[in-house]
This record gives sequence, C-alpha cells and structure tokens, in this order.
Amino acid sequence: MSSLVVRVVGLVGCLAVAAIHVIDQGGVPGSKDPEYIQILYYGLEAVGVVAAVLLLTNRARLGWFLSLGVAAGPILGYVLSRGPGLPDYTEDIGNWAEPLGIISLVVEGVLLVLAAVSLTTFPPRLPEPPSALNGAASRSRPPNA
Repeated sequence: MSSLVVRVVGLVGCLAVAAIHVIDQGGVPGSKDPEYIQILYYGLEAVGVVAAVLLLTNRARLGWFLSLGVAAGPILGYVLSRGPGLPDYTEDIGNWAEPLGIISLVVEGVLLVLAAVSLTTFPPRLPEPPSALNGAASRSRPPNA
C-alpha cells in the first residue's frame, strides 16, 4: 500500500474513533457523567480530528504519534470502565458486549496497529539543506580553503 493510502486509512480511523465517542456521549455537546469522563471524550474527539488532519500534511509522523493515543486511550478506558470501574463511574462494569464499544475496539485496534507499523516502517524524512545557502557558502570560500 502506498503511503498516501495508509495515511487516508489512518485519517478515517481517527475520525471514526471521534465519531463513535460523539455518538456515545449523545451528540454535540453531549453529556457523559462524571464530568471528567466528558472532558476526556472532548479531548479524544479533538485530538482525533487534529491527528486526522496532520496525517494529510507534511507532519504525518506527528499525526501517527497522536493516532497511537487516539487508539490506545479509549482501549484503556474501555478495559478500566468495564473491569474495575473508574472513580464515580461504575455503570459500565461488566458491560463487555456493548455493541458500540465493540465497534470502537475494532476501529481502535486497527488504528493502533496501523499507527505503530507506520511509525516503525516509514522512517522520518530528514530535512534537506537549503541549496541556496550551500551554493552561497561554497562560492564565498577560497578554492583551496
């Protein structure tokens, strides 16, 4: 797969994670109790959109790093909220088979693998030295210096 296709798939994954969480909170602005969970949802949604945009720019590597968080954060939240529960948030304990949660886990799992592979497979581009400066520097030096 070409790098552009991989980045577009990552973009769709980031936006899907954000959309799933908007749906789960009941739309925009939505409401999720306790308040810290709502703030985490807002943060996840915002970072998901930023990561998606970065994946289509020359800052794609930063987009992949953010994508790791967009994927791993909700996976961790799902496990903690369904397992031991979170402070003041125990309503989902044991609710492992929630359909939207399972869809979210699948999307996040794919995004997590894609981001990890992209970060390890596609090395960062090194900045090219400005050719105008190199040419000027070589012209200003004496021939045998």
